[in-house]
Amino acid sequence: MKKVLDFNIPDSLIESLAAIEHERWSHWQKYLHEQCRKNEDGSLTIPADLVSRWTIQASTDYSELSEKEKNSDREQVLLYIPVLIGFLKNG
Repeated sequence: MKKVLDFNIPDSLIESLAAIEHERWSHWQKYLHEQCRKNEDGSLTIPADLVSRWTIQASTDYSELSEKEKNSDREQVLLYIPVLIGFLKNG
């Protein structure tokens, strides 16, 4: 059990959400690696256009993103909803 703000959060909820977060991160890493050029030494080079695009996105507030970019974030949030609903229903 972890205390967050004034709420006791069960370890089982943290573990369920952490599993979703890991899957999200893993999916992003696979996508990122597919976009890169693999160098002879095993390192990856991100194409300049993607560096530029992602740098802009990373420094843009959510409210200022395009609808397409917002939809991508919304899709990720939807992965968490079933776990949260289950927690709220069952405690």
